[in-house]
Amino acid sequence: MDNDLILLGHGSGGRLSHQLLDELIIPVLSGIAPLAQNDAALLEPVSGSLAFTTDSFVVDPVFFTGGTIGSLAVHGTVNDLAMMGAQPLWLSVGLILEEGFSKKDLKLILEDMRQAADKAGVRIVTGDTKVVPRGKADKIFITTSGIGVVDHDIAIHGANAQPGDAIIINGTVGDHGIAVMAGREGLNVSTDIRSDSAALNGLVAEIIAEAGDRLHVLRDPTRGGVATTIKEIAQQSSVSITLIEEALPVDPAVRGVCSILGLDPLFVANEGKLLIFVAADASEQVLARIRRHPLGAKAAVIGRVTDGEAGRVRMETIIGGTRAVEMLAGEQLPRIC
Repeated sequence: MDNDLILLGHGSGGRLSHQLLDELIIPVLSGIAPLAQNDAALLEPVSGSLAFTTDSFVVDPVFFTGGTIGSLAVHGTVNDLAMMGAQPLWLSVGLILEEGFSKKDLKLILEDMRQAADKAGVRIVTGDTKVVPRGKADKIFITTSGIGVVDHDIAIHGANAQPGDAIIINGTVGDHGIAVMAGREGLNVSTDIRSDSAALNGLVAEIIAEAGDRLHVLRDPTRGGVATTIKEIAQQSSVSITLIEEALPVDPAVRGVCSILGLDPLFVANEGKLLIFVAADASEQVLARIRRHPLGAKAAVIGRVTDGEAGRVRMETIIGGTRAVEMLAGEQLPRIC
C-alpha cells in the first residue's frame, strides 16, 4: 500500500482520519493543539459590524504559475471580505479529497494556504475534511468561509457608484486566467505569465485611509473579468459607465495569448485585482497611494461614471469609436478558481 496516497479510510472518522488530521492537516494548516480541537471555534468579541462570506474552489490545475488552490482559496475569501471594507479575521476550511490524491501534494497545498493566511493576517480556526471515491472528484476541492469586522461607517457597496466617480484598477488584467489556462493546456509561452493571486486587504486599508467617505465601491473582478464586474456595478447603482480602452493595463504576454486564442482580456478572471470607484476630486491622491503599494505599481484610471442610461457600459476604443460592453455569456474559461 502506498503510504503517500489518500485512502477512503482517511474520511471514515476512525484511526486513519485522526492520523491525517493530527499528523498533517491541523499541524500545517492551523497548529491548533489537540486539547483545543472541538466541534466549533470560539471567537473573541469584536467591535463593529461583522462581514461574512463563503466560496468554493475547484481550479484545474491545482498547482499553477503564481499559486496553488490553497493560496487561491485564502486570497479569494480574504478579498471578498475586503471588498466590503472589512478587516478579515477568521477563516474556516473544508477539504474534499479524492481517493488516491497524494499526501505530499496535499501538504504543499496546505502549507501554501497557511502562508497566505499568515501574510494576510487572518487565522484559520475551524474546518472539515471528507474523502470521496476515486473518480468522484478531481484531486481536491476547497470551500472556505470568512468573517471580518467593519470598524468604520463608510458605505462601500456595489449600489453606491455615483456620477462623476473615477474608476481605478490596481494593475494588469487577465493574468490569473491566462496563467491557469496555460498550465492546464500546456501552452508553451515564451514569457512567464504568473497568476496575480494575492490578498488585497492591506491595500484596501490604505485606500480607505486615503479616500474616507469619498470611496464608494470596491469590487474584485474574478470570474467574468473586469467587463462583467463593471456591468454588475452599473446595474446595481443604476448608472452609466464609460471605460477607456487605451488606459486599461494589460501585460503584453497576456494580450498576445488572448489574441492568439480569440479571448478578450476584459472577460478573463483576476484574483489580485480590485476596481475602486472614488469621487473624482480624490482620484489622483488615491491613485498615487495605490501606486506606492507593492500590489498597485501599475494602477490606472480606466473609466468614469456618468449620468447616462442606467446599467449601460460602453468602451471608448483605441481607434476613436465606442462599443457596448456586456456581461460574459457562458463560461469562457471554466474552473479558473
